[in-house]
Amino acid sequence: MTAYAIANLRPTAALHDEVLQYMERVKSTLDPFGGHFLVHGAPERDVKEGEWPGAVVLVGFPSMEDARAWYDSAAYQELIPLRARHMAGDLQLIDGVGPGYDPAATAAVLRATAADVAHAAAASDRTA
Repeated sequence: MTAYAIANLRPTAALHDEVLQYMERVKSTLDPFGGHFLVHGAPERDVKEGEWPGAVVLVGFPSMEDARAWYDSAAYQELIPLRARHMAGDLQLIDGVGPGYDPAATAAVLRATAADVAHAAAASDRTA
């Protein structure tokens, strides 16, 4: 299943040369793992809810294993300080959903789980 690296980076007004070096080299770390940029910086965006300071970066991978292997690779680990020393940010690796994903089905499972938990708690209260 497709996985993603999502970053919300907060660049300074003037990018440090090390950040530019990071940008010049990062794609070569993605290629061996099938990673590709889907969003890089999002220069045009329309924030509808909340606050989204900074720059959004979204990278797609064939699988979570590929995403983890990329992040943990020596090549990428070598680059991280070039960016992190000069730019605050957050990054997470997440699984995507498969074709035909239905959020209503997920809601049904969550409702059933919540009902089971509530039922177990009520039964525990009766025996206490």
